[in-house]
Amino acid sequence: MTYRFFAILLLSICSLTCFPGISYGQYPQVPVTISTEKVKIDGKVYYSHIVLEKQTLYSISKAYGVSVQDIYGANPNLETEGLKKNAIILIPDHDSQQGKSARSVQEEQTKVTEDSKTDAEDPKKVRKQVKKDKERTEDVYLVHTVRWYEDLDVISQKYGVPVDIIIEVNGLSGRKLTNRQKLRIPADLKSYMAERSSAQALVQDEEIKDKEVKVQGQQSKDGSMEISHTVAEVPAANKKVNAILMLPLNATAGKGSESNMDFYSGALLAARKSGLEGTGVDLSVYDVADGTIPVTENRIAMTDVAIGPVSKTDLTTLLSKVPEDFFVVSPFDPRAESLVAGHANLIQAPASVYAQYENLASWIKEDLRPDERLVVVFEKAMRENTESTAAETFLQAAGLQYSSFSYSILEGRNVLVPIKGLMTQGSKNRVLVVSESEAFVNDLVRNLNLLVHDDYPIVLYGPSKLRSFETIDVEDYHNLNLHLAMSYYVDYDSKEVQDFLMEYRALYNTEPSPFAFQGYDLMLYFIRICSKYGDSWGKHLEYEETAKMLQSDFRFRRYGEGGLENIGIRRITYGPDYSIRLAD
Repeated sequence: MTYRFFAILLLSICSLTCFPGISYGQYPQVPVTISTEKVKIDGKVYYSHIVLEKQTLYSISKAYGVSVQDIYGANPNLETEGLKKNAIILIPDHDSQQGKSARSVQEEQTKVTEDSKTDAEDPKKVRKQVKKDKERTEDVYLVHTVRWYEDLDVISQKYGVPVDIIIEVNGLSGRKLTNRQKLRIPADLKSYMAERSSAQALVQDEEIKDKEVKVQGQQSKDGSMEISHTVAEVPAANKKVNAILMLPLNATAGKGSESNMDFYSGALLAARKSGLEGTGVDLSVYDVADGTIPVTENRIAMTDVAIGPVSKTDLTTLLSKVPEDFFVVSPFDPRAESLVAGHANLIQAPASVYAQYENLASWIKEDLRPDERLVVVFEKAMRENTESTAAETFLQAAGLQYSSFSYSILEGRNVLVPIKGLMTQGSKNRVLVVSESEAFVNDLVRNLNLLVHDDYPIVLYGPSKLRSFETIDVEDYHNLNLHLAMSYYVDYDSKEVQDFLMEYRALYNTEPSPFAFQGYDLMLYFIRICSKYGDSWGKHLEYEETAKMLQSDFRFRRYGEGGLENIGIRRITYGPDYSIRLAD
């Protein structure tokens, strides 16, 4: 706990100083001397350039006054083989038709009057010229040659450049490297991120210009179609986001809340990543363990987004203090779902069990074939509860035909015959269990496995709670080809997840919990939304496409006249080969 406390403190200091201002070291580069050799191929004139160690396509293109794409066009093998030491590459001479060569351009810029060939034969002059070029030229990239024992994390640590930036710069499809592979490393990360941010801003400007006009149709009483046009507001992008994080850290008690500290740890890493992406973050953190919400009106006026507090009681207190156009994000307490209906400015981040059953109904509709049967099983004592009612509502809304069956655990030994009467042996039987009771689900799974043994093909569907049941043999889930609608699920084969794991472990010396993933996902998502739309982000949230984060999918929908609820669900399946896969 002590190690991670100091790690969090260190990252907090970095997080609150606006990441775009971070300064990284400079690395010397090998200057590029224009070749004196030219060749003519198919009527076009090219320079014949010999590649020296640590030269990059970027530095070569700048020296010759051409684009990197021009060099790729003249040397198609570069895209697959990369730039190699002592290789001879062709550089287009675009200025030859205008009577002005790249060599003359460089000579004018550097005011070098000696003949390049003569200089190359004189080591003293070469060293002198290299020194001058170093003082005058600051190349953007290093070239790192991968050694057999190195991976991306080692290289990242060596140069102080994040793994995702190295992958982006080099166009890598994954984390796998080969011995002696050449990698481009930004020598000045700050400059690289600034240029990257400018490019993204230009793309965003074009997207805004091309914003489509939304057309909504509503049929009137006389049968005609009334058309209303709604032009989306043009968002004003932010380069800096002010965020508040309110958690019951219980720091003054000396013990601390482990889960909330994990959430905070993940949020700090998200703030750091946002900074590297070009968005500064001013993050204020409040410990609200004693139930006090110490947020002033002035601080609220300066804030773009507030994440937390956690409990329904504390959220109610905060919502009573803030104006109606100030949005509050409920981070992970499912009980806060009940507040959404009465507060238009509340955003419920965890997808509810109702959203899970809605998604399950859609999933079953996608899977169900005409020759298959659908059986919905309820726990008798809970037949009329809100979850059961909601599940049936969603099934009916999806237009599904099904047989319903309910029983209690005490009847468990006598239900095989009536359940068989609802099923067929000729095709699949899709079974939806509407219950979050571990004892009931355990009994149902046992009975369904007996039916599988009697040659009844079964596919079981259920809410995410089933995954947490410890008394059920996981082999039974695989036998039933279990399909789950999950509020949270981490795909550890994902490159983004692996990068996060390495960074989290390196910084905090521990494994991230689901709370750490949630803190990261929420902070990163809402910083990006605030940066994209500026002060009007709350009006655009429900029109955003589904965002796939590390652990959660975020897709927000307005709850009647109330706030916004997350309906982003991840689907996973248990295969007969004992695999657990994230469904497309």
